[in-house]
Amino acid sequence: MAKKAVILFNLGGPDKPEAVEPFLFNLFYDPAIIRLPTPFRWLVAKLISRRRAPVAQEIYAFLGGASPILPQTKAQADALENRLNDGSEDVFKTFICMRYWHPFADDVARKVKDWNPDEVILLPLYPQFSSTTSASSVKDWQDAADKAGLEAPAVGLCCYPTEAGLISAYAELIAPKLEELQGKPFRLLFSAHGLPQKIVDDGDPYQWQVEQTAQKVVQKLGAENLDWKVCYQSRVGPMKWLEPSTETEIHRAGEEGISLVIVPIAFVSEHSETLVELDIEYAKLAGEAGVQEYHRIPTVGVHADFINGLADMVKGLSGPGIRSENGAKICPSGFKDCLMLAS
Repeated sequence: MAKKAVILFNLGGPDKPEAVEPFLFNLFYDPAIIRLPTPFRWLVAKLISRRRAPVAQEIYAFLGGASPILPQTKAQADALENRLNDGSEDVFKTFICMRYWHPFADDVARKVKDWNPDEVILLPLYPQFSSTTSASSVKDWQDAADKAGLEAPAVGLCCYPTEAGLISAYAELIAPKLEELQGKPFRLLFSAHGLPQKIVDDGDPYQWQVEQTAQKVVQKLGAENLDWKVCYQSRVGPMKWLEPSTETEIHRAGEEGISLVIVPIAFVSEHSETLVELDIEYAKLAGEAGVQEYHRIPTVGVHADFINGLADMVKGLSGPGIRSENGAKICPSGFKDCLMLAS
């Protein structure tokens, strides 16, 4: 019998209004986000977080003043732990590690060391890999583990954009809405969090992986002649970001007089980008733009297929190193940010 600690990585979010500005500072101070030398990055992070905090606090006010991402992640961690320990000879224990707000990697690494596992399994709750999310979390964890003196061997997942359970969960959530709209003109919009175009041009596989997820979901739905599109939301700053934007596609649907079904394809839990940006801001935009009907599909959350898929991947990992959903490198050559190249 082996003791295995499973570390679930997620973004994190402010747990009270006064946490909004420090949360934003932590986000923009990350060198994976703002790619400047330390003194300049600190100044930029301070400036952006101070300027954006009042607007962000208004956004979180719609959510009761705090992000729901931690309780959502706790529910996923509990479901995964139960699934992993069901009938297993090994003992699995899940730990939540947030990147930009509590619980931070330093605190979690000490707790994991105290539990004294035989193996540590790193599980980003980002199905599609990016240097700005999964890679940043893994590096942060490795630094914290070294500082804590955690010596258990570690193995991790870098990505799982086409994992069968993930795809099945999305398809099951989408299918009833497509049935409801049968006979009406509509478009399925897969909306993912955007990235600056330069990050993708420099070798980040995120856009390619998002497109792979969307294609697999469409195939799973088996709907002939389905009108669908991938788009990107949550742009920040003046840089060129991935296109088309979700706003652009909403306006286009209004001009065409069709309905929209929005799928948050890169988020596995509800938070401000889904509950406020998609449900409130974009729904209002859709009404103003003349979109006939606007529907938003929930995130996969604790859907059984998604949790089972995570469990299967975790149990299939053998280390050390970083692996994709099938244990091999899945991205085409040219994506130099791939974690598997460094494992």
